[in-house]
Amino acid sequence: MQISFYLKKASNELLRFDKRKKIKIVEQVNKDIFVDIQNKQLVKTIVYFSDGDTYVRKAAYLTIGKIYNNNALFQDDILSMLVTLLKDEDCKIRQTAVNAAGEIGIKKFEPVESIFDKGLFDEHHSVRNAVIGSVKKMGNKNPAPILNWARKYLHHPDKEIRREICHGIELRGRTHPADILPLLKELQWDKTARVRNTLVHVLGQISYKKNCLLTVIDHLNNWDNKEVINKAIKEIIDVHQRYENFAAMTQQQAIGFINRHLKTPLPFSNNKP
Repeated sequence: MQISFYLKKASNELLRFDKRKKIKIVEQVNKDIFVDIQNKQLVKTIVYFSDGDTYVRKAAYLTIGKIYNNNALFQDDILSMLVTLLKDEDCKIRQTAVNAAGEIGIKKFEPVESIFDKGLFDEHHSVRNAVIGSVKKMGNKNPAPILNWARKYLHHPDKEIRREICHGIELRGRTHPADILPLLKELQWDKTARVRNTLVHVLGQISYKKNCLLTVIDHLNNWDNKEVINKAIKEIIDVHQRYENFAAMTQQQAIGFINRHLKTPLPFSNNKP
């Protein structure tokens, strides 16, 4: 009992130390990057953008976003910096540049749109993942321009681009499914199974929160691809079991609800997926 007490005390002290250390790191990052921006240089910024610690890189891109949003005088310089950093050979630097652009795009997307146009086709998966992660957070807070941008790539020849865009708009759909369902509908006849599977996954993810299921089902009633609809219904019912602690309905309630509102019969018998 006594050993456990001292171990817990030591753990709490370590957490407090880590918190103080992190605060100092953020303060130093803020200071150094602001000096770089004032001097129109990348001396410290490029060091932080390439740091092996994700916490440091996050502190750096959050700093860029805060400075941009709070200092109109430096906005053009910051955008020029990000364009330059997006050309760097180090994928960590390019990844952090995209994440920094994402912080800007939460409020104003147009200034950073070209960065996402380029980052979406980056050769390294971590940079492309940063694009999709940023699209998620931007789309959740600033949906109109983000969804308009996403629509440009819904039918891109590269199947991975189509899949990533489908995945990227998911977060907005979790609270506002009606915003993304018209875009998802355009993918119902996609020829690539991987894209259709992502589509089905996203339909499941946007269905289980309060007041979302009816919106999804009403929309699916106007889709034409019966195979995709059936897979989506099975995924929606399965999600209500997997996320039972977070779902607005139990699985059986969801089955009954779908039974009442879906125009076509459920894609299984005896009310079991």
